[in-house]
Amino acid sequence: MSLLPELRYPTVTELTSSVRALAAHQPGMCTLRQVGVSRAGRPLHLLSVGHARRAVLVVAGAHANEPTGGSTLLALAERVVQERELRDGTSWHFLLCADPDGASLHVTPAPRSLLEYHLGFFRPAGPEQPEWSPAVLPPDRLPPETRALTRVIDELRPYLQVTLHGTDLGGSWVQLTKDIPGLAEPFVKSAAQLHIPVETGASDAAGWPASGPGVHVMPAAGAEAAYPSMPDDARHSTWYHAHRYGGLTAVVEVPMWASDMVDDPAPHPAPAAAIRRLARRLLRDTTEVERVLVEALPRLEGVDGPLLRAAKWALELVPGLAADWTDTPPADTTMAYVGSVDAFARRLPLRAAAMLWRVLQESDDHAAPRLEQLVETWSDAFAYRFRARWVPLEHQVEHQSRTVVAAALHARERAA
Repeated sequence: MSLLPELRYPTVTELTSSVRALAAHQPGMCTLRQVGVSRAGRPLHLLSVGHARRAVLVVAGAHANEPTGGSTLLALAERVVQERELRDGTSWHFLLCADPDGASLHVTPAPRSLLEYHLGFFRPAGPEQPEWSPAVLPPDRLPPETRALTRVIDELRPYLQVTLHGTDLGGSWVQLTKDIPGLAEPFVKSAAQLHIPVETGASDAAGWPASGPGVHVMPAAGAEAAYPSMPDDARHSTWYHAHRYGGLTAVVEVPMWASDMVDDPAPHPAPAAAIRRLARRLLRDTTEVERVLVEALPRLEGVDGPLLRAAKWALELVPGLAADWTDTPPADTTMAYVGSVDAFARRLPLRAAAMLWRVLQESDDHAAPRLEQLVETWSDAFAYRFRARWVPLEHQVEHQSRTVVAAALHARERAA
């Protein structure tokens, strides 16, 4: 059976309906159950395929603004049901959406431009993100989505957890909490076949060792962070929870729009100077958004929704990050890394502006048009600077699916 006859980004409701149909079609093999609820009372569902004790856990929807994971989860579930060898001694478990509340606020059913993407943008503040909240909150304040995810990990004890992430514009890369020998070759091959650039210098993995092009291994606890000001240390995220049981986590990133500027391993002629310029632009752009926020705050008295909290969170990250870039040597000196930092420096103020615009628009505030103009200008400049080209959704899904399967097979050999 085909879970997605028309390939597009499904809503959480559509995801659940499709997976429920699959479970009903294969009742002896598949089980769908509720494993928790969100802060707003939305159910968290887990699909299990197979009954072996050795387990793979696949998590979709950890970041609301990264919608490809839901489509990939459906494609993977269908493939696991059809291919017996993938179930050979292994059960597969799929958390349909780790943050259904966030998914309800990010509105990009079929974006065809970065502007359309940002006009419906939402990404929660760090303390409200299921995977990242343990890095910024004490255990007694963790959101229910995080507690549900860690309970699932405690129950399944997966040898591999895969979390499906994505980027708006750039390339594909993998982050591993422990190395998976042999993964880089099929990952790079798949990306080349589907014309997806490999992000060899991803700023998200700045300073991490690489086991192959685009495959980054997280440094051990105690290693110095490339960006000391950033509060969300991956080593305190739910990604490391699987280590309690000898497992590991692979984070598979795939772009919606591709740019060949993020896969150039050539040395940059002046990386430190370039990154200092990017830090100055980041501060300048952020100041424009902050001016609107400060001017509008008296009119937003009593407003404290997730969009406003997320916009403030993004703005609060900027001074420390700009100082990290200005005061320390670059974590990488390649053209790819400088390109990735350039993209990061564009994202933060653009995302803050987009979410604040949505808040002001809902309030019919007279400052909304100023932010809408910023969002339009910055989205267009982002796309133009990086020569953005849309990656067909079927290619996004195929590459992410292939990488997950390769990670599962190679990690199984490692765990044997």
